[in-house]
Amino acid sequence: MKAEERSSKSAKMLYRPIGLVGSLFAGVLASQIFGQIYKRVTAGENADPPKALESEYALRDVLIAATIQGAIFACIKALMNRGGARASQRWTGEWPGD
Repeated sequence: MKAEERSSKSAKMLYRPIGLVGSLFAGVLASQIFGQIYKRVTAGENADPPKALESEYALRDVLIAATIQGAIFACIKALMNRGGARASQRWTGEWPGD
């Protein structure tokens, strides 16, 4: 990142609410996306993904589902954070990260 694009403390503070709302929205969106993908991948075997404490699923199935869910969440959250940072930069003129 260029020196003139360094963020100030005020830019970071102004971005906090945007980042918080974006993270909450990312969690909801990622959950919805994962649910739809899981339904299609399992072809109706079970509509709900396995949870860690459900004994009827093998550990392998739980770990695969959790890994996919985590990857989807990380991607959606990164997209939301990056988009929020870009919007914040447009409004304030300063990059809120670093």
